Amino acid sequence: MFAEIITIGDEILIGQIVDTNSAFIAKELNKIGISVYQITSVQDERQHILNALAEAKSRAQIVIVTGGLGPTKDDITKHTFCEFFNDKLVQNDEVLKHVENLFSSILSIPISEVNRQQARVPSKATVLHNANGTAPGMWMQSDGVAFVSLPGVPFEMKALMVNSVIPKIIEEYKRPYIVHRTLVTYGLGESALAEKIENWEEHLPPFIKLAYLPNLGKVRLRLSAKGENRQILIDAIEDQINKLQPLIGDLIYGTEDEETLEELVAKLFTAKNMTLATAESCTGGKIAEKITTMSGASAYFKGSVVSYATESKIKVLHVPKSMINEHSVVSAEVAKTMAINVKSLLNTDFSVATTGNAGPTKGDSDAEIGTVFIAIATPKEVYVHKFMFGKQRTRIIQKAVNKAFELLQKEIIKI
Repeated sequence: MFAEIITIGDEILIGQIVDTNSAFIAKELNKIGISVYQITSVQDERQHILNALAEAKSRAQIVIVTGGLGPTKDDITKHTFCEFFNDKLVQNDEVLKHVENLFSSILSIPISEVNRQQARVPSKATVLHNANGTAPGMWMQSDGVAFVSLPGVPFEMKALMVNSVIPKIIEEYKRPYIVHRTLVTYGLGESALAEKIENWEEHLPPFIKLAYLPNLGKVRLRLSAKGENRQILIDAIEDQINKLQPLIGDLIYGTEDEETLEELVAKLFTAKNMTLATAESCTGGKIAEKITTMSGASAYFKGSVVSYATESKIKVLHVPKSMINEHSVVSAEVAKTMAINVKSLLNTDFSVATTGNAGPTKGDSDAEIGTVFIAIATPKEVYVHKFMFGKQRTRIIQKAVNKAFELLQKEIIKI
């Protein structure tokens, strides 16, 4: 069973906003066994919308449209729906009552005639109550294809999808099951990983598909299965994961649906009652940022020194100037000293330090752009690793952050 998603709005096409609605809708549909065939973004223009609706109708059983339901003249979705379905707008008294109540009891401002127009909907539409806004959702049928129109405001759309659209689809359609499991691997690139598991991949059952999803130092392996019996699919995927474990078990850090690597590291620190500090140069505090976005970080994370400039490494972290002159600010020696000294400064069990050259110029170091040293100080030892992360600044930094968590996880599980 296939669905298509159509997002309406010039603001998407000019890059003024990012279309997060489609990602949410696709995930919700996939959960109930519906595959998204295509996602299309169109202008707030009558003929463009009509063409998109007609094309989607030829390919899918469910078409979900977001956007263009506001009260202003540039929002034309309802009028275009009427033209497509040979229908007309009529006032819906329940919607009008809801809109008037929103203005009187919540917004506390007078309602205008333009806002009252939100209660006008196609006469053939089944109205989906939007408790969070003035634009109702609409469900219409044409030749066995369901067309659903939802507001573009994300929190309004999400509530309607979860509370109205998904239950209605489940009630009206018989669907297959789709089951996904995504394994997150670190430490090996996509091509090397594919070579390592080639024989396993070739012997996957025909109803299980494998996708490689590489991203800055990690590769996600997504196993997808579709069929009529959900438990059989779950068991089959689990069986394949068990066969994969002996091949790359040391590279697998969990599943995407469960927890990220940084969440796993947080759990380990909490469980072992140990503490962590960071000293960051080229990563500019991004390791600390990832840690502090997780609740409960204060239980193990004591702080960070972002010693971005050479001067701050000398004055705050007490890295000897002579060491920097001899080995360069981007060196194993400096990374090791940063890790040792921040660990001592904040009195922690572990520390991680980064120093590198992310470009676009070499700065205070002669190290090639893309060179990064990451040091991990444990209660017993200090380990320093050198990496070459390419030439693109943003990717260098993100790869360094991901690698720091990977190295940290490997060390803490030894304790």
